[in-house]
Amino acid sequence: MPSIIIYFSRAGENYVGGSIQRLETGNTEIAARLLQQETQGEIFRLEPKTPYSDLYRECVAQAREEMQRDARPALAAYPQSMEKYDTVYLAYPNYCGTMPMPVFTFLEHYDFTGKTICPLCTHEGSGMGHSEEDIRRLCPGATVKAGLAVRGAQAAQAGPAIHAWITSLR
Repeated sequence: MPSIIIYFSRAGENYVGGSIQRLETGNTEIAARLLQQETQGEIFRLEPKTPYSDLYRECVAQAREEMQRDARPALAAYPQSMEKYDTVYLAYPNYCGTMPMPVFTFLEHYDFTGKTICPLCTHEGSGMGHSEEDIRRLCPGATVKAGLAVRGAQAAQAGPAIHAWITSLR
């Protein structure tokens, strides 16, 4: 059965390597594209109906507020179906120690029973946070593999780490 890469990424101002920088392409999207090259899986970008601010500090404030409310922001679109996929690569940045709330929205939309979820998290020092535990809680019927934490500032050079991770999952 084929695999799919589901990712959430944000361009604009991001915290990268100790400073705020404007990115044309978000670090998680870069890592997701490398993951797609490695797996040949289909790819789908999660986008909230109401986008996060392009400004870093405003985005952080929005993300914190959503987390405090345990919000489930509406998504602009969903994959048509998840039935044909046995493996879901889930790529996201670390927001407040876990995944962005739109990723929670996505995970609660489908039944992942019998599927394998492989998380990839971009970060600038906080690693996976508690995102793997959150995925297990949200998707109790899925097998959640050990995730890969990629420093956002090094996303473009993460190909070898992604290859080694994919190999270790088999």
